[in-house]
Amino acid sequence: MDKFTKSIRALLIGFCALLNIAVAQQVYKVDIKEDIGPNAWRTVNLAHQKAVKERADIFLIELNTFGGAVNFADSIRSRLLSSTMKTIVYVNNNAASAGALISLAADDIYMHKGGSLGAASVVNQQGEIMPEKYQSYMRGLMRATAEAKNRDPRIAEAFVDPEVSVPDFKPDGKLLTLTSSEAVKAGIVKAEVNNLDELYQQAQLSRSDVKQHQVTAIDKIIALLINPIVSGLLIMGIIGGIYFELQTPGIGFALVVALTCAALFFAPLYLQGLADNWEIAVFVIGVILIALEVFVIPGFGVAGILGIIMVLCGLAFSMVDNDFLDFKLTQPGLLVNSFIIVTGAMVLTVILMVIFGRNILRSRAFKRLVLEDEQTAESGYVSSQHKVNLLNRNGVARTVLRPSGKIEIDGVWYDAVALDGFIDAGEEVYVEKHENYNLFVRKLSDKPKV
Repeated sequence: MDKFTKSIRALLIGFCALLNIAVAQQVYKVDIKEDIGPNAWRTVNLAHQKAVKERADIFLIELNTFGGAVNFADSIRSRLLSSTMKTIVYVNNNAASAGALISLAADDIYMHKGGSLGAASVVNQQGEIMPEKYQSYMRGLMRATAEAKNRDPRIAEAFVDPEVSVPDFKPDGKLLTLTSSEAVKAGIVKAEVNNLDELYQQAQLSRSDVKQHQVTAIDKIIALLINPIVSGLLIMGIIGGIYFELQTPGIGFALVVALTCAALFFAPLYLQGLADNWEIAVFVIGVILIALEVFVIPGFGVAGILGIIMVLCGLAFSMVDNDFLDFKLTQPGLLVNSFIIVTGAMVLTVILMVIFGRNILRSRAFKRLVLEDEQTAESGYVSSQHKVNLLNRNGVARTVLRPSGKIEIDGVWYDAVALDGFIDAGEEVYVEKHENYNLFVRKLSDKPKV
């Protein structure tokens, strides 16, 4: 719809309004009835894109929220301020904190009778007021938004700062929260209504011209995957898969599990605008450093420690919106929570691996899922079910056993598991027992003297 057509349509609507004649206007409606976060932002953004595609005249948000993250509220605010459509917010009971910021960005605000609007100070997840730098930023956002829509900026500031004096609506020293009738009196809200039908009547809209935004199954799956509990389980899958992959050379199933969990962890966060390329790169580099520490560098030192730190940071930073380590727009406390989730999942995974790891590696069900390396006679490999009795035979470790690897006995290579947990390549070993597909060995220096 070009500017000339929009101008003519606006004049026609104004003329018909004077004559009290209803003009058909296409309305695209979306509901936000949750805390303002990545899901709310993604829903509004997708709904607005569809509204533009369908050439809607009005973008309507039905809002009922107690607040949320400032950064995502600011994204929704920016989308409304830049919209070429007329924007309406219907506050259906509550628009607190971040919800007040979103409401002020709309062209028209309608409120359900008995609803409330305001109380937009920045607080942490325990409800404690954050330092002045956070409040100053929020005051600026509220003031700029109110000015952009020709609303009283002092009212908007009073939502954030108890020191702003608005004697007609609150005592000094108290945050401002307006009822629906007070909001109309203050000129913030256009009208208070009992329901949507009354809103449509006052805005001269027809319910038949309203199209409701539908949340898709993919949207619901993404919302589920970024749930902190699910994120924690996926992190456990990532760490557990990496553990098994490093502990058992030649295994393929553990790598598939780790990669699948990593994709399910990072993909929805990337789509929500949380995970950035550099955060994923930090995680990948951390995994590479850990692998180098295990397979290339003897012992455990700087590379391994740095790798663990990078994996931890890559996962935690991906769960929190930031501008390359600038967290000023992030809801206070979220970064700490993300580190707690990641660290807790890692610790729990390590505990489970210590308790159950060896039994899982040796289980028949697990071995059915193992993808063996190519093992040819030319490379000196024979099946561990060789008829020759290998018990108490001496050999040499040809790879590092952590605890699994390869050993050589009389020029033939076999799969082996170190009962001591770790054996360096080149060390002499002896076979203590032979079960299923593996030889179980110890260092020759630990062999009991006869």
